[in-house]
Amino acid sequence: MQSLMRRISLIGSLALSLGFAYPAFAQTCSLTVSNLNFGTYTGTLLNGTSTGQVTCAGSWDIPLDAGTGAGATETNRKMTGPNGATLNYALFRDAARTENWGNTTGTELTGTGNTKITVYGQIAASQYVVSGTYTDTIDTATTSFTVTATIVADCTITASTLSFGVYSGTTTNATSTLVVNCTKNAPYYVGLNAGTATGATVTTRRMMNGSNTLNYALYSNSARTINWGETVGTDTVSGTGSGANQSLTVYGQIPSGQALVPGSYSDTITAIVTY
Repeated sequence: MQSLMRRISLIGSLALSLGFAYPAFAQTCSLTVSNLNFGTYTGTLLNGTSTGQVTCAGSWDIPLDAGTGAGATETNRKMTGPNGATLNYALFRDAARTENWGNTTGTELTGTGNTKITVYGQIAASQYVVSGTYTDTIDTATTSFTVTATIVADCTITASTLSFGVYSGTTTNATSTLVVNCTKNAPYYVGLNAGTATGATVTTRRMMNGSNTLNYALYSNSARTINWGETVGTDTVSGTGSGANQSLTVYGQIPSGQALVPGSYSDTITAIVTY
């Protein structure tokens, strides 16, 4: 993991609140701030905090700069990750996270005397970035702290029901949809197992009605010539995550000429995503 760092400046004055003092009244102030570690970001809104201590006899103000991320501003800061990828975030003066903390007039944190402070951070939802460690640095004249977040490669998968309808002895086709969501740039493989019927394989699947069976097959192409199995790199479907939902079509077929006992036949297939 990488860490993000930024510096914070603290200026104290007995004479003027903006940090300038007449020499006869100059005072020494200090600031310490802990690092802000957001933890793992999964694409949903994520909050984090760091804390600090101001030691000062008089009034003070603390500006926070834009940080070190390329193109960052004091209202849209950026942590930097693998190959220059960026993750946007913001820093606030209040727990409600409505008052941006910047370094222009009116956006600094101000106060008087010895005080504990809190930096309120937030990463907005729905940012699709590559996995890795993201860091930034906040700097001021007297101290600095790091801002850190981690994105771990992850995938989810959901499936719709494949319904063939009525089989009358002729070739019957149907489709269903798998929805895969993987971290941006994360390679993945989707496999389909043999199902739950006794003796079934990934090339000869079986729906069951009691002890009665109905053979069928699952394919990864619309021509129904490429079997969809579960051996990674052999008969699975591969892809690269975008951070958003990606749809895959499962092409099912019941071969013709099967003499069956009337009734309802079913099977359960497990879809497996490997990443």
